Amino acid sequence: MINRVVLIGRLTRDVELRYTQSGTAVGTFSLAVNRQFTNQSGEREADFINAVIWRKAAENFSNFTGKGAMVAIEGRLQTRNYENNQGQRVYVTEVVVDNFSLLESRAESEKRRSQNNSGSSNDGGYSGSDNNNSFSGVDPFANANQSSNNQYSAPKNDVPNPFAASNKTEIDISDDDLPF
Repeated sequence: MINRVVLIGRLTRDVELRYTQSGTAVGTFSLAVNRQFTNQSGEREADFINAVIWRKAAENFSNFTGKGAMVAIEGRLQTRNYENNQGQRVYVTEVVVDNFSLLESRAESEKRRSQNNSGSSNDGGYSGSDNNNSFSGVDPFANANQSSNNQYSAPKNDVPNPFAASNKTEIDISDDDLPF
């Protein structure tokens, strides 16, 4: 039997990171995923899918993403139930995330954040269109050396380009050298 879920979408809110009594990190969030077709009025609709992520991955996901971030998640579908305070049985279906990928560059993340801070009064409903949304998010790639910010900073890459010519000149490649 197979139970695998792969989704690509935008976070509808910041990840809610909590800790169990034993100290295990757990993050919950909702992902807006566009449908492949449009409705009768020509607008694209979205599904809002709840997800949960555990342990160190939950801490990383919470630190590196924010509301509106484009992400890919992979996991399994899980249904659970519990009895609420009113004595009613509540059923919950959610994706339990095993892996995730950040799908925005630092520049795209900063551009989206600056558009949100430029006086837009729309505070976040996901309309299903990537161009007209107003999301506010945390830049996961901000410099970690800033004293007021404890976020991740990508390491500097000082490795020389292995495809560069040894004498620092351009490589001459003709169309006949290409396999396609």
